[in-house]
Amino acid sequence: MQFLEADRLVCDKLLPGLRQQLGEIPLAELESEGSPAIELFRAHGGTNLLVPAAYGGPDATALDAARVVRALGAVAPSMTVATMMHHFSLGTLFAVAETIPGLADGMLNRIVDERMLVASGFAEGRSGRGIFTPTMRAEPVDGGFVINGSKKPCSLSRSMDLLTASVAVPLPDGSTGMGLLMLPARTPGVSIHPFWSTFTLAGAESHEVRLTDVFAGPEHLIEPSPQTVAQMDKLTTVGLIWFQLTVCAAYTGVASALVEKVLERGRGSVSERAALAVRIETAAALTEGLARRVMDGEVDNDTLAASLVTRFAVQDAVCGSAHQAVELLGGMAYIGSSEVAYLLAATHAIAFHPPSRSSTAAGLIDYYAGYPIIVS
Repeated sequence: MQFLEADRLVCDKLLPGLRQQLGEIPLAELESEGSPAIELFRAHGGTNLLVPAAYGGPDATALDAARVVRALGAVAPSMTVATMMHHFSLGTLFAVAETIPGLADGMLNRIVDERMLVASGFAEGRSGRGIFTPTMRAEPVDGGFVINGSKKPCSLSRSMDLLTASVAVPLPDGSTGMGLLMLPARTPGVSIHPFWSTFTLAGAESHEVRLTDVFAGPEHLIEPSPQTVAQMDKLTTVGLIWFQLTVCAAYTGVASALVEKVLERGRGSVSERAALAVRIETAAALTEGLARRVMDGEVDNDTLAASLVTRFAVQDAVCGSAHQAVELLGGMAYIGSSEVAYLLAATHAIAFHPPSRSSTAAGLIDYYAGYPIIVS
């Protein structure tokens, strides 16, 4: 079997024509602001990849998703990084749809029927804040809530149809709970502001989404309550697992594009090429192992710990593979085309997705001492 063949076969079966059409567009255009890639993803049914058969989707498994995301990452990094947030959101929502009252109602059916793109306003990567500390706040008013706050960066900011986000909701005892917001992107008061300033992954639309005095009815906000605390905890755990899975698959794909260039051009010795292939395939195998745990219904605290171990091991393998591939490709390949330098830069963005290695270190050490892992 050829390099990446297994991933491409799954991708072409579930999203026929998408990878080929993306491959006809120059990489510089795919990666630019205003890239057509995200709308091609929607047109080819990519939005429904993780929708269960019961909701009219293709019922792709977590393993299928990992392979599709890797295949797409090798051809269109920005689109893949942007839409991995969509996959993460849908994987999470459908995994807990039956356990949170109101979630399985009309909104999920609309997401499927209208091929909605779902952006995520959960994880925050800002220094000094926990990734699940909401930056948006809800104030009760007659008939609903008024929401203020922002999420930056927020991938899919310009193409999203629906924003999902954690929201701080005041409780009767004066404390604050975490609510789940599912807000149509065209709601009055939702605005997009430039934020992403680097050329790398510019096509991911990672700008600021700002909510200013936005009214949200009860159908758009699941409030925290004693009955939903356990379910929201489960949503957080499942969400973190899916997030690490999609991050690993996406960036393994980006690095695979560089590895494939080395293999196709026969650069370096046989031993060097084999070592490079082993390195990137190790990242793919770790990602697929995590996907199989999800498929087996293992979305508990142990799998959360395993997902973080997988993420950081894959991160090391991805960045190491990219550097090794660029070295083997040589200086002329690096200076002769912007693609090599671009793909190298794009792989390093894996390190910037929360949670960071340093923020999880204490939690992992506690876990291996016999305590549940806590990601703050």
